[in-house]
Amino acid sequence: MSITVHNISKSFGAQKALKEVSFEIKKGEIVGFLGPNGAGKSTMMKILTTYHSADRGEAHVNSFDVRTDKKKVQRSIGYLPEHNPLYLDMYVKEYLAFNAGVYQVDRRRIAEVIEETGLAPEVHKRIGQLSKGYRQRVGLAAALLHDPDVLVLDEPTTGLDPNQLLEIRKLIREIGKEKTILLSTHIMKEVEAVCDRVLIINKGVLVADKKLSDLRTAEEQIIEVEFDYRVEDAFLRQLPHVTVVNNTSGFVYEITFSTAKDMRPVVFDFAHDNQLKTLQLSRKNKNLESLFMELTH
Repeated sequence: MSITVHNISKSFGAQKALKEVSFEIKKGEIVGFLGPNGAGKSTMMKILTTYHSADRGEAHVNSFDVRTDKKKVQRSIGYLPEHNPLYLDMYVKEYLAFNAGVYQVDRRRIAEVIEETGLAPEVHKRIGQLSKGYRQRVGLAAALLHDPDVLVLDEPTTGLDPNQLLEIRKLIREIGKEKTILLSTHIMKEVEAVCDRVLIINKGVLVADKKLSDLRTAEEQIIEVEFDYRVEDAFLRQLPHVTVVNNTSGFVYEITFSTAKDMRPVVFDFAHDNQLKTLQLSRKNKNLESLFMELTH
C-alpha cells in the first residue's frame, strides 16, 4: 500500500478535527478526498505529510511511519498545499533550483520537471508574472523534483479559469499514470474526471469510500416524470422496485428505484394503463454530487 491510515484522531483544543479515520490507498491509485469546509481534509493531509502529528492512531506512507520516520516520509511524498507558497520575486528556474538544493537532487532533474509540467513557455519569467494556472504548475514541479512515489494535492484547481482547470486536470491524469495521488477538491466533476476512488469525510468522520466505477453502475436510479394531474404517492409505490416517491413540484415526481434496469418504459406503461398522460419522462443516475449531499447534510 502507498498510504495506510488506521484510527487517526486529532483535536485542536475542544474541536475534534478527525475521529478514528481509517483508509488505504494502493500504489497507482488516484483518490479524491471530499468533504465540506472544516470536515478535516487538510488536517488529514498535513498528518500524512508530517506537518501535524495525530493524537491517536497510525499512518504510513510507503510503509514509513509518519510519526517516527518523518524524513523518509518527506522523501516519499510530494505536497502541494491549498495556498501554494511561492517566492514571487524568483524566476521559475531559480525557484526550482532552490528546491533542488533543499532536496539535494541532481539539477538535471529541473529540466525534466519543467518538461513534465509544461512550464517551458514561461520558464524565463518571474513567478509573480505568471497566471494562476502556471503558478500551480510551478508548485507541482517543485513537488515532483525529488521524484516522490506519492503526491498529496490540496485544492490544486482553486481559482483557475475553465481552460486552466482543464490543463491542470490533464496534467494530474498524466502524473497519475506513474504515481499515487491523493487529491482534495470541492469540485465534484474534478473527481469524476480524474479519480479512481473517492473518500468522503464529514465532521471528522469518514462516511464513504467508493470506487467511481461502482458509483456509475450503482443499482439505483431516479426517474423524473410529469403527469397531467396530481396522483397519490401510494399509487406510484405500486411500481416494482420503488424505494422513494417524491412530489418535487406541481405534477412532477421523482421516483427512486432499487434496480439497474431502465425503468422508464415501465413507468410509461404504468401511466398509460392507468389513463395518465406522461408529459415528460427522464432518468437520473445517482452521481457523486447527490451522494455527497446525502452524506454531508
